[in-house]
Amino acid sequence: MQKIVVQGGVPLRGEVTVSGAKNAVLPILCGALLADGPVEIANVPNLHDVATTARLLRELGASIEHDVDGARFLIDARDARGHVAPYDLVRTMRASVLVLGPLLARHGAAEVSLPGGCAIGSRPVDLHIHAMQALGAEVEVEHGYIKARARRLRGGRIEFPVVSVGATENALMAASLAEGTTVIDNAAREPEIVDLAECLRALGADIEGEGGARIVVRGVERLSGGRHAVVPDRIETGTFLVAAAMTGGRVTATAARADTQQAVLDKLAEAGAKVDVVGDAITVDMDGRRPRAVDLVTEPYPGFPTDMQAQFMALNCIAEGTGVIDERIFENRFMHVNELMRLGADIQIDGHRATVCGVERLSGAPVMATDLRASASLILAGLVAEGETVINRIYHLDRGYEHIERKLSGLGARIQRID
Repeated sequence: MQKIVVQGGVPLRGEVTVSGAKNAVLPILCGALLADGPVEIANVPNLHDVATTARLLRELGASIEHDVDGARFLIDARDARGHVAPYDLVRTMRASVLVLGPLLARHGAAEVSLPGGCAIGSRPVDLHIHAMQALGAEVEVEHGYIKARARRLRGGRIEFPVVSVGATENALMAASLAEGTTVIDNAAREPEIVDLAECLRALGADIEGEGGARIVVRGVERLSGGRHAVVPDRIETGTFLVAAAMTGGRVTATAARADTQQAVLDKLAEAGAKVDVVGDAITVDMDGRRPRAVDLVTEPYPGFPTDMQAQFMALNCIAEGTGVIDERIFENRFMHVNELMRLGADIQIDGHRATVCGVERLSGAPVMATDLRASASLILAGLVAEGETVINRIYHLDRGYEHIERKLSGLGARIQRID
């Protein structure tokens, strides 16, 4: 079992290149199943979840080629006839349910294993099923599988009772080949939704309104091949910028998109950082100062992202003052609290609210990662803790961060991965 070992106390300085977005590339890879020509996808991050998705697409019959570093994928799904996404693959990654819409739209049938539990809380598939039924599919759940059938999907109105990124993505992909017009109301507005729509449009889809609460999709007979580059990862960007703020350093994230993460940049400025944006470069400069504690509430985009909550909790742990964090998205996303307290953090939990009283210093200790973003928060805490911090169960990290220890080392961090 691999571990990350961090020796704290070094202000981070330099430039770091942001990878393609994990939360954008996975639906885009699944969307390639809709095309009847080769789809080239650039800026693909080298992540465990990407490898899992590629295995799933090959299981369904698609051919996949990629360059040496894996940053460019060429997917050809013309001979993909499979419509069953098996449990052995789906259970390792919840995003596998995103093949439901493409398989149903392209082949008229889909059998997708229920993805099972999630460490950070419930993520029901009811909204995915609701969307397919609104497009005319017959759907039943039996023996642990979602089984859907439709001779051809028909355009319709999909109104989500709550905002769901994954269900919006499935609906968007399915509606692209449906007969007629589909209106998706209360759609998710995340940049990853916009990126998926731009990719589908490059393949010939007729979509408008992405980025807003209503998306209109006019179904077309076929999608052709095409090319798309994945949007930069706003969560990876935010993680490195928080690391700069926590360590009192100065870091520039390049190949970034400031327009996708204004809520995070606003909180960094509130914490006392100087934030500069020039083109695709974002610089955070703390000039050796200790950050100020910030209050935040996680909300759907354009609100503060739940995927940055753990990182800002780590910042509050060593900040001046007290910060209150309300987690409104997932009911079980405070599992990193006990591990941060092992390092000396002062945190009180009351339901979905965490009150963090900043301390002057943390002390290195062995800790255990519980999920992807919790892993990042523990590394950030280790960067400022006195002595050595050892993070166990780091396999979560490789699902969403591309070579995080190498990138942090390039900024001066004393960090290494060991067996």
